[in-house]
Amino acid sequence: MSIGAMFVALWAWRAGVPIRPHQKEIAPLAILGLLFTIQIALLNSGTELTSPAFTVVILNSYPIFVNLAAHFAAKRWHAVNEERITPIRAAGLALALAGVVLLAFSRPDKALAPRPLLGNGLIVISSMLLGIRQVYTRWLVQNINPVRSLVWQMAMSVPLFLTVAILKEPPIIGPIRWQAIAAICYQGTVVSGICFIVWAKLLKRHASGTLSMFAFIVPIGGIALSSLLFGEKLRPSLAWGTCLVMAGLFVVIRHGQAKPADS
Repeated sequence: MSIGAMFVALWAWRAGVPIRPHQKEIAPLAILGLLFTIQIALLNSGTELTSPAFTVVILNSYPIFVNLAAHFAAKRWHAVNEERITPIRAAGLALALAGVVLLAFSRPDKALAPRPLLGNGLIVISSMLLGIRQVYTRWLVQNINPVRSLVWQMAMSVPLFLTVAILKEPPIIGPIRWQAIAAICYQGTVVSGICFIVWAKLLKRHASGTLSMFAFIVPIGGIALSSLLFGEKLRPSLAWGTCLVMAGLFVVIRHGQAKPADS
């Protein structure tokens, strides 16, 4: 997160975007940073306990929670033009949610998932918080520059993560492999830097409910990579759960934004 925050801050400097928040922005940005920290912490903890394929599918079911949160946000934040849930969209969300429930109570390969039920549960909560954070960010970037919100989202998470690391994680003993350094640089520059910048800019221009639907492409790649790198088998529960999630989200995106009722 330190690498990502520095990368985005440099991007802001080159673009001439001031990163110092205004007084009225501090509280909303602090809430965003807290949501971000808890969501990532649950993701890391859950990933350690369940398999990579189950993690990637459950996490990327977050459009379910985006649409649910966006529906209620549309009523509270009138300036945000989010999608309302119609009966057909509700049916699609219910179908996708059934897939998440099936996945949450399934048992992956024991070699990759030492405590699958707990791990799956933590990933479900992380997915829910990710959906809520997307909608909150969508509202926030209407009044705060998206690059500035990204810098402070990550910067505020650094001391929180560092505190947890000091209390929970053992010290590093022995040499650090170049693979670990490369992985952290990738996470910092590509994932926490470039991808977050692009995503925040897209959230400023498009409703989060529709935009998040494109994330259903990710589970396919995740399952393929887990099979290739970890030898994870495609269990029936994983296949059925993934199909339900993707089918439900397909229904939601097909029926797009609900038309406003006649006044």
